Amino acid sequence: MIIPKLTDFSEASLDQYFGALHEEARQSIEDQGFDKESFRLDWLGRKQGKLKQISDALLKSAPPEAKRLIGQRFNALKEQIEIWLAVEHLLDGDSAKHLDVTLPGAGRRVGAEHPLVKTMAEIVGVFQRMGYSVGLGPEVETDFYNFEALNFPPNHPARDTQDTLVVAGQEGRPLRERLLMRTHTSPVQIRSMLEQAPPLRLVIPGKVHRNDAADATHSPVFHQVEGLCVDTNITFSDLKGTLDHAMKAFFGSAVKTRFFPSFFPFTEPSADVQISCIFCGGKGCRKCKQSGWIELLGCGMVDPAVFEAVNQRRLEMGREPVYDTRRISGFAFGMGVDRIAMMKYGISDIGLLYSGDMRFLEQFA
Repeated sequence: MIIPKLTDFSEASLDQYFGALHEEARQSIEDQGFDKESFRLDWLGRKQGKLKQISDALLKSAPPEAKRLIGQRFNALKEQIEIWLAVEHLLDGDSAKHLDVTLPGAGRRVGAEHPLVKTMAEIVGVFQRMGYSVGLGPEVETDFYNFEALNFPPNHPARDTQDTLVVAGQEGRPLRERLLMRTHTSPVQIRSMLEQAPPLRLVIPGKVHRNDAADATHSPVFHQVEGLCVDTNITFSDLKGTLDHAMKAFFGSAVKTRFFPSFFPFTEPSADVQISCIFCGGKGCRKCKQSGWIELLGCGMVDPAVFEAVNQRRLEMGREPVYDTRRISGFAFGMGVDRIAMMKYGISDIGLLYSGDMRFLEQFA
């Protein structure tokens, strides 16, 4: 193909030039002897294709002010040729060769939220309505954010309760910089306090990883929703009131809560929270082991050592240490989304949530 040269680069001249090319391409595909692959190579071939030749001929000789106009028309012609190729001869008008318009359309099936995603969104929604912001963070963390800043010093026995999946090849790094898969979403609490001064109200959903053997109630991958509230004059009563309201909002106004002393390295005092059994109303059944109560989450007042670790890190980053334990206090809590979803939907094996079995998942559509 010999590409004619242009001396007039006005819009009218360019419209006429590219209009003729458009018509030439259209007539080619109307031809009874049309071959799709030959047409593609003739127009879109990288070395000798007509569009390549047109681009080389016009853009080299065109003045700078005309190149944008040429580019617009060139791209429109190329897009039209690609559309024709995609539908095999789709022509102007109502008729098309090799296109059976009587075939049913390829409709998209409307999906549904996975029970884990749905449960996590519902929990987060409860706290958002109480004024909490949503915090997110990386799943691959450093030892500092996952353990050290949360009052898990090296060799602390509490680390044994979070059997960790570590990233290989980290032995040459300082311990605090070694990478691992986060065992809880608590590192986002530290990251948020490093970026923001109090007051802070945060709810943190996300996936976490532990080196647990898979069985009916355990998985090496699961999900958590944690929360953090830091301000002046925050007390344990605020924590109890917040969680009692959240449990009633999620499970129903008849649900009761009760707190038992517990231990977590990053809170002091710490507590386990139970709710009255949602299946039997607290009377006692097989699901609550006849106790009338179900243990659901852990919580506590933020340990001052955590605030001190945040202040020290802020100093290292050249920022003001604003978490003064003489003026501020806070509480934190965390719950397992998988366990709540299993309880809510009557699922007996956590593995079903990760199996990808459509027969199982379609029950929640």
